[in-house]
Amino acid sequence: MAVRFLRSGVTALAVAGLVLALALTSTTPEARGEPSAPAPEAVSWRVIDGDTFEDLATGDRYRLENIDTPETGPRARCSAERDLGDRATQQARTFIANARQLDIRRTGRTDRYDRIIAFIEIDGRDLGELMIAQGLARPWRGRREPWCDPSGNLIR
Repeated sequence: MAVRFLRSGVTALAVAGLVLALALTSTTPEARGEPSAPAPEAVSWRVIDGDTFEDLATGDRYRLENIDTPETGPRARCSAERDLGDRATQQARTFIANARQLDIRRTGRTDRYDRIIAFIEIDGRDLGELMIAQGLARPWRGRREPWCDPSGNLIR
C-alpha cells in the first residue's frame, strides 16, 4: 500500500478556501498585488533519527526498510557513532523539510518497537539511497551491526 503526500505549498482545503474567497470578493491580497500568507503544510513530520520518522497527523511511526543509520544519544556505543548519527538525523530533517512530494510504501510489517516498516521516497528518490550516498547510512542487512570498533573508531 502506498501513501502519497504532496507538499506543493497549497493544500486542497486552502485551494477550496481561495476559490470561495475569490467568489465572495475581488479584493483578495492576490487581487491587490499583495503576497498571500503561506498555506498550512499538508503533512507534519518529525524526524526521530536518520531512519525513523513520525507522521504527526496520524501518530504513525515509520522505520526505513533498506538502511541502518548510527544511533544517537546514549544508545550510541562511541562518540564517533553519536556524531555520525546526529549528522544523519539532521540530513534526514533537511530532506523531509525540502520535499515537495513524499511517498510512503508500507511493507505490511512492523518491527519490535511497533514502527511501520516502509520505503520512503522524496521527490521520486529513495530516501534510504540518498542517505547511503551521503555516507550517513549503510544498507540494512537484517540485523544491527556495530558502528564502533573496540577502540571507539567508526566502522563503515
